[in-house]
Amino acid sequence: MKASRITSLSSAIIAMALLTFSTVGQAAGGNYSSNTDLRPILELIEQGKYESAINRLHDELDADPDNADIMSLLGFSYRKTRNYEDALTFYEWALHAEPDHRGANEYLGELYLETNQIDKAVQQLEKLDNICSNNCKEYSTLKKAVDSYQQTASNS
Repeated sequence: MKASRITSLSSAIIAMALLTFSTVGQAAGGNYSSNTDLRPILELIEQGKYESAINRLHDELDADPDNADIMSLLGFSYRKTRNYEDALTFYEWALHAEPDHRGANEYLGELYLETNQIDKAVQQLEKLDNICSNNCKEYSTLKKAVDSYQQTASNS
């Protein structure tokens, strides 16, 4: 994938994360009992300060260990540092806590694309289709990423 496409995709993903997780305690894919305000952490992520975000997210997870939003953002932040093993772990934990968490499903699909596992990415896309019937931002974002990946692969 060309560097400009990766940069555009990364910017779109961060913007999506900000939209998805900006509502306190009511993030997409779940209705959680905590009132965790993730906005300061999302600002760190937007600034590319993933290590700082990871540290803050771990503190939040200690206080609210069942919060799928926090787990999904940990996965996202680890993925951005190319720590795919920890990213996968946190996405799986998020989906164990909230199987229909749209953000975690989308981000897991993106992890699969980044690790050249297109079949698994398509499975995540199908799962999002079942969750929101092609009618959510997470499905659209992952669909564009899958299509771009497949187009790039076919041009190689």
